Amino acid sequence: MKVECKISADYKEPYAVLHINRISPGIADLISMLEKEDTNSPALAAAKEGKTYFIKPEDLTLARTEGREIVCYDKRKNRYVLDKPLYELENMLDIHFVRISKSTIVNIRHIDHVKAGFNGTMELAMKNGVIDYISRNYRKTFKERLGLK
Repeated sequence: MKVECKISADYKEPYAVLHINRISPGIADLISMLEKEDTNSPALAAAKEGKTYFIKPEDLTLARTEGREIVCYDKRKNRYVLDKPLYELENMLDIHFVRISKSTIVNIRHIDHVKAGFNGTMELAMKNGVIDYISRNYRKTFKERLGLK
């Protein structure tokens, strides 16, 4: 990969442009690292058993709607309830998160495997054992984000 860096006192804040044909895991990590250069990603406030916990976004594996609640799971499969709508959460999260259905967002760094399901869906298993499904409407975007065909 060719890299070009221009240093000038005229730049008030760092700005990067990448010319790529797809986002590989390495590029996704680089983008995430650059985005976090000046700002620390805020911890998410989530409730569990009457207590409020602060979860780092990188520890979040999956967030989804379960009934009338927005819940998330961490690496250890702990279940927390969030007080934000899913679309707000999606806007807060970095490039490592992708929507797989109308009701679910996953962290691609925590995916264990994916397999074909019924009616064009795909079953997605996270490393912590949580299972969800990639709907037909989000399958193309999901595959593109992972660099699959």
